[in-house]
Amino acid sequence: MGCQRAHHFGVTVTELDRAVEFYRDVLGLTVLDRFTVGGSSFSKAVGVEGATGRFAHLDADGARVELVEYDPEGTDRTASAINQPGATHLGLETDDIDTFYETLPTDVETLSEPQTTESGSRIVFLRDPEGNLVEIIDA
Repeated sequence: MGCQRAHHFGVTVTELDRAVEFYRDVLGLTVLDRFTVGGSSFSKAVGVEGATGRFAHLDADGARVELVEYDPEGTDRTASAINQPGATHLGLETDDIDTFYETLPTDVETLSEPQTTESGSRIVFLRDPEGNLVEIIDA
């Protein structure tokens, strides 16, 4: 018996409230739940002694995005460039990428303006307040 379906897509952040605000207000995701998990079983499961996690689950049209702030906070940072091994990104779809791009707050960092790929998809990559990559695609 293998895994049957995706449950969530996780993003570790340093400031949960700031991240929730961005994913809710800028990207339009709906907050489903907020909760805290700790204790020895949680610490053992995540491999971090004394860990506590503050979580927010958000809905992206049926896909669950999990934002988590850990205490203690780690020091390692995975690759920040999309082509580095270990790099990750969250992909979200929009109906009108140009309007989405034009209405982004001025402090949101993008890698470029929307581009049309060889496959015909229109994409733009941006960074959340933590520097995590988010791809917006207008398929």
